[in-house]
Amino acid sequence: KQWYQRRVRGADCVVVLDNTALNRIASERLKIQNPTLDQINQLVSTIMAASTTTLRYPGYMNNDLIGLIAALIPTPRLHFLMTGYTPLTLDQKISNVRKTTVLDVMRRLLQPKNIMVSTPKDKRNNHCYVSILNIIQGEVDPTQVHKSLQRIRERKLANFIPWGPASIQVALSKKSPYIPTSHRVSGLMLANHTSISSLFGKTLSQYDRLRNRGAFLEQFKKVKMFSDSLDEFDSAREVVQQLIDEYNAATKEDYKMYSGVKKE
Repeated sequence: KQWYQRRVRGADCVVVLDNTALNRIASERLKIQNPTLDQINQLVSTIMAASTTTLRYPGYMNNDLIGLIAALIPTPRLHFLMTGYTPLTLDQKISNVRKTTVLDVMRRLLQPKNIMVSTPKDKRNNHCYVSILNIIQGEVDPTQVHKSLQRIRERKLANFIPWGPASIQVALSKKSPYIPTSHRVSGLMLANHTSISSLFGKTLSQYDRLRNRGAFLEQFKKVKMFSDSLDEFDSAREVVQQLIDEYNAATKEDYKMYSGVKKE
């Protein structure tokens, strides 16, 4: 809970990678029966390296960190981003370069099976995207990007918040000249999606069960700051609950009037 509290109050942007989702992708998408820690870390490094390509190979837009995340985070507390990446591969041996189109990449990025966060279904809230930034790497014709965005809009593949202007932003980036890849085009999606609240809710539920049983608390009570009371845990839980409530409120049209966060 304290980890969440620090990320809510002290961070401007947090990229969330879920071990459950990473293992699912490794086993289902990459057909690895028992993914090793090295293979999971390779997935993580691929994603994080792709997220900084526009900084390392700067262009006209998204060439600094503030510019990269500013449009993804409309309000200070809604700063937890999930990622998607395609095409996925752990094989560094390149025999031939596959022809992957921009539309293929942008369409696959929106598919839940390529998202690096496992979010349980929440029937009480109509979850939607707050914002999306796709970083497309490789040999890309900008006209293909516009056509792909139009196709995605026509097919209504992404649902956005009802209370503000929102669309898929695209940043084009060069590929690293030092690392060979088997695909002509690849893409990373950085997305702010309200369904991430269900991941926080799952963590909160697990915490409540442990707290009700008094599990692992004795070790904390030996520490000076917890010797008199466990109020710090209660405070941290409240911060996480407020974050869940705000993400759920962001699915509603009247979110601009939302004032559910208590003043500190």
